[in-house]
Amino acid sequence: MGIHGLTKVIGDHASSAIVSSDIKNFFGRKVAIDASTSLYQFLVAVRLSDGQNLQNEAGETTSHLLGMFYRTIRMVEHGIKPLYVFDGKPPQLKSGELAKRLERRSVATKSLEEARETGDAAMVDKFTRRTVKVTREHNEECKRLLTLMGIPYLDAPGEAEAQCAALTRAGKVYATGSEDMDTLTFGSPVLLRHLTFSESRKLPIDEFNLEKTLSGLELSHEEFVDLCILLGCDYCDSIKGIGPHRAMSLIKQHRSLEKVLENIDRAKHNVPDDWPYDAARQLFLKPDVIDPTDLEFSWQEPDLDNLIAFLVGEKGFSEDRVRRGAEKLQKHLKTATQGRLDAFFKAAPAAKPQKRKASTKDDAKSQKSKRGKAAVTRGKKK
Repeated sequence: MGIHGLTKVIGDHASSAIVSSDIKNFFGRKVAIDASTSLYQFLVAVRLSDGQNLQNEAGETTSHLLGMFYRTIRMVEHGIKPLYVFDGKPPQLKSGELAKRLERRSVATKSLEEARETGDAAMVDKFTRRTVKVTREHNEECKRLLTLMGIPYLDAPGEAEAQCAALTRAGKVYATGSEDMDTLTFGSPVLLRHLTFSESRKLPIDEFNLEKTLSGLELSHEEFVDLCILLGCDYCDSIKGIGPHRAMSLIKQHRSLEKVLENIDRAKHNVPDDWPYDAARQLFLKPDVIDPTDLEFSWQEPDLDNLIAFLVGEKGFSEDRVRRGAEKLQKHLKTATQGRLDAFFKAAPAAKPQKRKASTKDDAKSQKSKRGKAAVTRGKKK
């Protein structure tokens, strides 16, 4: 889910923190990818014309593998070196949100059955997508695929976004690639959205800069975390009647959730006595992550024979397409290792602003003025 309304808040109050650009501008960058979010996208988007997931002859879903294979190749072709991070055990505080998701899938499943009975294809497609869930088997198959492709991955002990943020802060990667805005709440210096989307979506990559976000909002990181909790997050419900604009105003005025709760009308805004805002705050500020200091990652050539055995032999992919994909991986992973020039050279000092070049008319006035001054000087010398 991420953070409710955070994109709008940043766009309204810190627009300079968001830069939209083409994927080619991230050549030579290492990026930590939130794998779970990516897999969910693939399972929702990679479907047949009748709305069903892609399957092999044995009836096994392959949408997640196809999405992971080709989107990863797309990133590598543009010189990006992806590092996938998989979710670990969700924090207990997230159980409420997970229960809501389960309930929504249950409702969607019932609606799907009704749509199938009536033969409404559009509604079948709609509710089929709402029943999507990333399973342990999906994760394990994608880890196997990444290993055969030569792409590194990491199992996070808790939330993948938190681990990605830690890797980015430590300089192990340039940015975090995710659709969830809480990546910024976890403290990732840079967030890239739409990185794993299909090119057919024609969406630019949105780069969010945390430092510029905090500067534009005029908040410390701790105050920003409180804002995100007030907006609504996975760990506790938002307060009824407080939208993005009001939340921003309250945090700017009171600077902490404790002070906000002391000053709002509790009769108008029904806040539960056990609202776990402080526990949510601690999860964002001190999440369960692997210390990235000694972690090292390498990008290897694909294991072609075993890749073909897995994707073609077991999952029914086209051998020609898998071979072509593997060739692209081999070629472009070597190119990506050349890195970016800005990784080797320090930025040159900013050039002094040049004076505006005078027009012909200005030149004539300048020359006339100089001649006049020269005449005055000669007169004084005499």
